[in-house]
Amino acid sequence: MVDRSNRAEVRNPVLGLPAAAKLQALPPDVRQVVAEVFRDLSVDARARAQVSWRKNKGPMAAYWKAVGAYATHLYRAVRPC
Repeated sequence: MVDRSNRAEVRNPVLGLPAAAKLQALPPDVRQVVAEVFRDLSVDARARAQVSWRKNKGPMAAYWKAVGAYATHLYRAVRPC
């Protein structure tokens, strides 16, 4: 029996999207630039989530937390190995 968490598309749901294959088909130098953009977005979104949480703005904190999570998934899907 294969453990559910061992499958890559479970650990990173972006890998199950058709667009993921298009991102991974880009040249390595382009993938690096796109990965850096997603990484910056992830860091910024997670920081905004913390600020929103401290200001007792739960819905905005949840929104930014989700943005940060998806940006991290995209970063990991597109970064050159």
